[in-house]
Amino acid sequence: MTTWIATTQDNKLADKSSEIESTHATSAADLQLDGNEYQALRGFGGCFNELGWLPLQTVTEEERDQIIKELFSPDEMNFTFNRAPVGANDFADHWYSYNETDGDYEMEHFSVEHDEQTLIPYIHRAQEWQPNMQLFSSPWSPPTWMKRPKAYNYGRLVQTPENLKAYAKYFVKYIQAYAEHGITVNQLHVQNEVFADQKFPSALWDAEALKVFIRDYLGPAFDEAGLDTDIWLGTLNGPEDMAWTGGYGMKLNNYNRFVDNILFDDNARKYIKGIAYQWAGQNCIARTHESWPEIELIQSESECGMGDNTWEYAEYIFHLINHYLRNGATAYTYWNMILDDQDSTWGWWQNSLFTITADTHEVRRNPEYYVMRHFSHFVKPGAHVLGTTGHFNSMAIAFRNPDDTIVVVAQNALDEERPFEFADPCNADRGIKVTLAPRSFNTFVLD
Repeated sequence: MTTWIATTQDNKLADKSSEIESTHATSAADLQLDGNEYQALRGFGGCFNELGWLPLQTVTEEERDQIIKELFSPDEMNFTFNRAPVGANDFADHWYSYNETDGDYEMEHFSVEHDEQTLIPYIHRAQEWQPNMQLFSSPWSPPTWMKRPKAYNYGRLVQTPENLKAYAKYFVKYIQAYAEHGITVNQLHVQNEVFADQKFPSALWDAEALKVFIRDYLGPAFDEAGLDTDIWLGTLNGPEDMAWTGGYGMKLNNYNRFVDNILFDDNARKYIKGIAYQWAGQNCIARTHESWPEIELIQSESECGMGDNTWEYAEYIFHLINHYLRNGATAYTYWNMILDDQDSTWGWWQNSLFTITADTHEVRRNPEYYVMRHFSHFVKPGAHVLGTTGHFNSMAIAFRNPDDTIVVVAQNALDEERPFEFADPCNADRGIKVTLAPRSFNTFVLD
């Protein structure tokens, strides 16, 4: 039996299985399997942000339970691979770190007390549905006293031995503190967006500084503490080999002198379990996958738009998911799962899966909710990406679930109906023919 779920702007998650025509064909010009099987997926997820938890407290308990269920239940969106910030990020309620005591290199004043009111209960609610979910964490900024200039935004970590040793201890204490709250941090990503110098919490890192910190401080600190948490080179929002800087100006940043400079150091490489890409990192992932196929890759933050939550942007997110998974990523992580309809702390309107209006507390599911659901509900953790050929290759992708079902997720980005045929050369019973609605998202599950 084949299931077909289709979403258009006017009709969401419609069951159109009765309209499928079986072709019993072993080839199809639109899309067919090519016999190759690629990476297994960890899954899909989102980020636990304070500005998602706070509006969630303004709705009824029944509505709150329903939103959490839809995000994390295995029978709903099944978000199994999620992210948390280490301290404040750009969607925190305000700036904070876990230790703002100047010169406390022994981290005697370290505390996650702030998170006990927001992020920790948010994660606990997810764990009700996903007790074994995987979590990766990254900082947006070190404590201000560790930086130059002494500010949560802009600047860099001061690269002195005592500072680097203290910052490694900061991460160890974070992982241990979360473990005391029943939360396992599976991966620690050293810095969010190492190329971003922003008005919100941020910090710049160059390749040499990352290499030294991971090799000489963070890795040994994790070893000494006996932590099982993996260290990842992430999250990388580049490098961009060339970026326009306004007018006719340009900035050059050689990809190989950044990524390969780190990976070719064997003593740093032994600690790096994977690389996470986001934003401009979409232009790097294929190069890394080709050169370092043994290194696991993930997509760590879906691009966020400008808060208008349009259908057109949802179509762009479909492209991003297809792009990252076709280029070796084992996970795709959404950004703001929930937001209200007001400005953020640092002044950036962004898209989200759910909107909870600030005045009436109305709950809305936005277009990107449906895009993510077309993948995450049907493509199970452990599914393998399958190779395909055909004219729909840029608008479709196929997977083999652990139960051996084939899942095909296909978009019709055109403004007109398009016939769509799919074939599995090894199993003629999986050949199907349908008509895809204009500007639609579609998922097929083939036994």
